[in-house]
Amino acid sequence: MEQEEQPPSRRLVGIDLGIASRHSVRVLEADGRLVCRTSCVPATESLMLTEQAALAGAPVGTRLAVVFEPTGPAWLPIAVFFARRGHDVYRVSSAKAADLRRFLRRHAKSNGIDAETLARMPLADPGGLQQLELPGADAAALDRRVRACARLTSAASKHKVRIKDLVRQLMPMTPLTGDIGKADLAVLERYADPRILLAAGAAELIRLITSASGYQQGKERALQWRAAASAALDLYGDHPAVPFAELAAEVATEIRLLRALQAELAVHAAAREQHYRQADPSQLARSLPGFAEIGAPVLVAVMGRPGRFRSGARFKSFAGLAPRASETGETDRKGTPMSKAGPSLLRSVLFQAADTARRQDPQLARIYYQQMTERGATHLKACCVVAGHLAERAWTVMHRGMPYAICDNNGNPVTAAEAKRIIADRWTVPEEVRKRRRSRKIAGRAPQAATTGPDRRGDPPRPRSSRPRPKAVNPTT
Repeated sequence: MEQEEQPPSRRLVGIDLGIASRHSVRVLEADGRLVCRTSCVPATESLMLTEQAALAGAPVGTRLAVVFEPTGPAWLPIAVFFARRGHDVYRVSSAKAADLRRFLRRHAKSNGIDAETLARMPLADPGGLQQLELPGADAAALDRRVRACARLTSAASKHKVRIKDLVRQLMPMTPLTGDIGKADLAVLERYADPRILLAAGAAELIRLITSASGYQQGKERALQWRAAASAALDLYGDHPAVPFAELAAEVATEIRLLRALQAELAVHAAAREQHYRQADPSQLARSLPGFAEIGAPVLVAVMGRPGRFRSGARFKSFAGLAPRASETGETDRKGTPMSKAGPSLLRSVLFQAADTARRQDPQLARIYYQQMTERGATHLKACCVVAGHLAERAWTVMHRGMPYAICDNNGNPVTAAEAKRIIADRWTVPEEVRKRRRSRKIAGRAPQAATTGPDRRGDPPRPRSSRPRPKAVNPTT
């Protein structure tokens, strides 16, 4: 009889990464006995010395299991070096490493203790570790462009919020109650000071708005801006606490920064599209409902190779959309909050895609409908449940390499028009249910707002009715 091949022996290496300091290294035998303590820097010579120290006295063919946390950019050189040398590389979450360190060393913390804790991670949780897979050229390029676009989009939104805040100081009855359009930016870039805006005249303002908006807006929008400027001057007068010129200069600065970010975003978005088509030639991700220009590249970049997840449920858990487990004795709690573990960008994209997909896919619409009408869920919670189902379907599509097919509730393929008709007939949440789920007010609570929302985009807030609010009746009195 032939002898069964023995699995290659391995040693456990924990590396506590430092940003401005040396990396602390601890090497353990497979049974947890300490082999050596050392340190290294992210250079080839230093890492080779670390590898030699880790393999000293080990049988030929011994592989290293290298474990580290995702500490800033410091993890990538370590991962590339050891993966290229044929060793197993694991990147664990900081939360998991901190939990294990508290268990092993509750009253002490040092770089060495952190490194040893990481080295013991394969012993403490062997089933919870997933080997790190470094992406190929196309996937790596797509990942960087996706991250750049997300970061620039977030920065641009912050500048928009800042512009609104500054304009609210300049003109308290600001017409910026919705999104900031091109015409609004054009007006603020030149006439953020309400005194200059009124001095420019209505005709000049109408011409500017008409041109900047591509003839989508004109006189009505100009009148809104002039009304806001007139109300500001009537309120402030020439009070020295309101420096119109300085506030207007800050608005102009924010607009220039916003335009620069938008220009850079356009460059990265074009490159993102190019790399996405290389990474997903069949555009399978875009066959999913709710995934389009932005969502599909994010899905492909974050998912990577679909086969690294054993099932769609594993990918759903990776995205942080699986509910936390809470079971004890004979009690198994349902409806617990989702874990929110994993990439927040992926989770955000899945949620936004779910809100669109429920209007296109009858099966997802049914899930949303049941959550809203039968289980008392709010719109946010119902969309999160749909997002979890959508994550599993996304993994299935990418794993099988087959486009997504919209089906009715019996599993029969339908056209987009038929799907919308089914949703309208059977799975549309009644408006009274939405209002009931949306309202969380308690009778008798003091009013928190002095005004109601605007009727249309650009309209100033309307004063609340002066009629007396009825007193709440206490049923116990």
